[in-house]
Amino acid sequence: MSSSQAEGVIRNIIREISQTCLSRGQTLSETLIAFMVKAVVLDPTNHFNVDRTLTKQDVQKLIELCVDRLMDQTSPTLQTIKMQVYFDMNYTPRREFLEMQQKLLQSRLQSLSREITDSRAKSREDLKKLYGTIVHYIIQSSNLSSSTDINTVRETTAALQSIFPPSQLGSFMSLLKSDKEQQLKENSLIVSGIRLFNKDNGEGGEAIQSLPSILNEKLPGVVSDLERELASCERLCWQYTGLLELISERDTAHSQSPVPPRLLTQALYNTRQHEAFLRLTLADVILCAQEVTRLQSDLMSRMTLLRDAIHTKTTVPTTHVFPHFSAVGRLWAGLEQEMLLLSMLTNVASGLRVFLTAESLLTPDQMELPVRTDADRCSGTAEERVLVSETSSCECCFPESTADFQHLPLQYNGFCGVALVDRNGLLLPGNTSIGVLKHKEKYYAFSSRSAAYEFSCRADEYTAAVLETASRTPELIQLLQLQQHFTSSTAYSQLPAGHQSLTAGKLLLKSISKSDAGVQTEIHPLQSNICTSYEWNEWEMRRKAIKLANLHSKVTRSSQSDWSLMRRHNSSQTFLPKDASCQTKRDGESLVPKAQVYLSSLRGAAGFRKVDLSRAVDE
Repeated sequence: MSSSQAEGVIRNIIREISQTCLSRGQTLSETLIAFMVKAVVLDPTNHFNVDRTLTKQDVQKLIELCVDRLMDQTSPTLQTIKMQVYFDMNYTPRREFLEMQQKLLQSRLQSLSREITDSRAKSREDLKKLYGTIVHYIIQSSNLSSSTDINTVRETTAALQSIFPPSQLGSFMSLLKSDKEQQLKENSLIVSGIRLFNKDNGEGGEAIQSLPSILNEKLPGVVSDLERELASCERLCWQYTGLLELISERDTAHSQSPVPPRLLTQALYNTRQHEAFLRLTLADVILCAQEVTRLQSDLMSRMTLLRDAIHTKTTVPTTHVFPHFSAVGRLWAGLEQEMLLLSMLTNVASGLRVFLTAESLLTPDQMELPVRTDADRCSGTAEERVLVSETSSCECCFPESTADFQHLPLQYNGFCGVALVDRNGLLLPGNTSIGVLKHKEKYYAFSSRSAAYEFSCRADEYTAAVLETASRTPELIQLLQLQQHFTSSTAYSQLPAGHQSLTAGKLLLKSISKSDAGVQTEIHPLQSNICTSYEWNEWEMRRKAIKLANLHSKVTRSSQSDWSLMRRHNSSQTFLPKDASCQTKRDGESLVPKAQVYLSSLRGAAGFRKVDLSRAVDE
């Protein structure tokens, strides 16, 4: 059977289970059905072999078992599984939620951004339409009020014209696409800051909601409701734990108890899972409240700086106020994200109440039993510290000798694995003050010193027994955080394409372990002297020499036509003449006597004559 055929078989099983439940009046999600299918397969009491291809009888048996479990609406196990599936599908961690909101905003603005950046408007009407599109983009990006409100459009247009008048559209259109997108984002933040500043001064912004006031009013109520609900859930957990401890200590308790112990254990799992989800939600709400306080403080500081910079001044340099306006817009966007996050957490917490079945199982007499809290249970065994000499096979960790002891990654979500195995699935919180055992690079907490000693003697047996207990009780897989030991519980149709690698006819996927790793090496460990102009081939050297010799007699010319005018840079290259000289003759001379001639009677005396006093040549 090929992978596509195996996928078809799984889809058919899920579809048939869904149709059967629908015919009986129950509409179930595909994820829940897929989780139940794998829970039934993992249960060793059902005798399914995950390493072989399912026969037609196995498929029919699997469908019947899944339908029976899914239709038992009174089962705490089913309600716990539904709670886990609901939480996984609706809860998003804080960082992922904020990133998802940012991506949703970008996808919503993508079409407007593309329309603006790809525009080639030239006429006046087209430029006016482009400017209106920019205003619409800023309204959608800031999310301060509705784009259909005429006052919102007017305020946004006026604020945009003060920082980006329509006369600058020409220079804006000459920018690169990335620069246009960056300028749009900056203008959106500045315009948002201007509108918020005007609203703070009572000069418009009536359509803008006062997020700080809404959050300050809503957050304390949400925190108090969650704390009250968590306290009620903890009390139920303590009551079920005490009742199960009482039943396990009495041999005749099973016949006297109006509710079977197995049903009480399932109800304890349901309550403990609800407690874990409430703690996680409350922690996120408290972190949200802290972030809101920080954002409001920064927002007030920025508003004060803007008032001081603009007060009684007709003109203010943009370099002084634009950064403050951008910061105001960014802080307000952070408050909007915290508002959305708080709404998501509130909806998730309220949706968990539907899956609670614990209160209906307790009788009035059982509700009046004395309650022993987890803190009381831990304080009662705080003095019984684990002795290192008694746990030679495991390493002992204590608060005073272990760094960051409070944040150790405890196995089984901090519960005692020995109590889970030896006391019929009873969940007891581990007491870290007596010590934590380290076995195979994993940390384990225990409810008592004797439980720690039992685990140190048979650590591998207890870890295997916990996994077997979780395979029979599927809600423990997530409650004890044992997902890495079992296959994925995600619906096959929801897996990425790269992970749809099923073996022929098998239902379960092998778990994939991933880790990030990096390697850094030195770029040039040894110094090298490489001559790029070196040539070993003699004929290649001759070819280059001839080429250089020919270049001396060559001239590069270029021409330009009407079609190529002003379209590219043109240049020409010539070898300029060099300074040169030539000699055609030489100068020569000989030595002869100098001629000396005197004239007499120049002053009027009689007898004018010329006297040659030159020396003879051959003298």
